[in-house]
Amino acid sequence: MAEQRVLPGERLAKVEGILEQVGERLNGVETRLNHVESEISQLRQEMNANSRELRTAMRSQFRWTLGITLGVLIPMWVSIILTILFHIP
Repeated sequence: MAEQRVLPGERLAKVEGILEQVGERLNGVETRLNHVESEISQLRQEMNANSRELRTAMRSQFRWTLGITLGVLIPMWVSIILTILFHIP
């Protein structure tokens, strides 16, 4: 088989072409990575906002639950104590 000799200038040109393609691909990857990072940042902000809303709603619901519980338990215990204290045998 006959080998073709490649001149150093041709090799250099080929390597330069490959490096240009690698640079273009890396620019594309960097652009997509920046886009992903901005979307993650935006989602993080949305999650923080939703978390604050959820905490506010939970706090409100807890206050209602606590109010209803105390509103039932305190009169019940008072009536039990008064019944025991004033029970006439």
